[in-house]
Amino acid sequence: MLPSRRPSGGSGRRRLGSPWTGLGVVIAKETADHLSSARMRILEALVFLTAIAASYAAIRSIRATIGESPFLFLRLLTFSQEPLPSFIALLGFLIPLVAIALAFDAINGEFNRRTLSRILAQPIYRDALLLGKFFAGLLALTIGLVSLWLLVLGLGLLLFGVPPSTEETVRMLGFLVATIAYGGVWLALALLFSVLFRAPATAALAALGVWLLFALFWSVITPLVANLIAGPPEGVFGPRMAFLNTQQIIDRLSPNTLYAETALALLHPATRALGPVLISQLQGALLGAPLPVTQSFILIWPQFTGLIAATIVIFVIAYIAFQRQEIRA
Repeated sequence: MLPSRRPSGGSGRRRLGSPWTGLGVVIAKETADHLSSARMRILEALVFLTAIAASYAAIRSIRATIGESPFLFLRLLTFSQEPLPSFIALLGFLIPLVAIALAFDAINGEFNRRTLSRILAQPIYRDALLLGKFFAGLLALTIGLVSLWLLVLGLGLLLFGVPPSTEETVRMLGFLVATIAYGGVWLALALLFSVLFRAPATAALAALGVWLLFALFWSVITPLVANLIAGPPEGVFGPRMAFLNTQQIIDRLSPNTLYAETALALLHPATRALGPVLISQLQGALLGAPLPVTQSFILIWPQFTGLIAATIVIFVIAYIAFQRQEIRA
């Protein structure tokens, strides 16, 4: 078919073919580059060593204290022992760094090597190039996370001596998918900065700055903003629901919060709510009893949808910015 957009190389000719021509080639090439690069190997070694150390310490403590728990493998992911944090806390900290490292120079690196015009002179459209680089980074991240998930599962099987139940397996698979979606947000953000800034160092610093904002300072900013919008947190009769709801809405603008709430609901089966709960809402509820896995998935559905929506919105902004850039040999 005849595309309606200008050719990517800046010439006056129009090229025949689908706008997704070359997508598979870009994905295969970029994925191979990611998996074989020294950068990826160093990041994988860092994540694997820290996660395995945290998991092994948790397994030893679980075997010594709560060996009869019905959710041993879920405890494996959430149990922490000094000086190491829990497995999910480590993932929440390291996954953004890995995603940013995979994509901060995806586009501006091609500019600086002066290879972008050569790539787009081939039967490869800008659509396929940008989407292929994103999918390649997401695929490389998924391969690493699935390998880590299987390694932790195998370590638990070896040291616990019992397999996970069906409910534990479903919850852990849901947590794995949520972790991939969480990584996709930071991958899309790093790709956006790679499009906006020509210097890879500037793009990396901008992405790391956003990560530090959400990881360290967002919990400090949200009460202040909620106080400006909804008024003071305390009223005559105690905490004000308007302030709490406003603070929760602002807090959930952070992908870190969405991911933390998703992990909490999936890996702690007794979790029944992810926000302020009135005493009247707890009437008739058997506190401490685990929720069915389907109810836990219903509980985290807004958070999971928010992570996917954030990834799509950020990628669309990067796509529009990349389409507007002038690329010449």
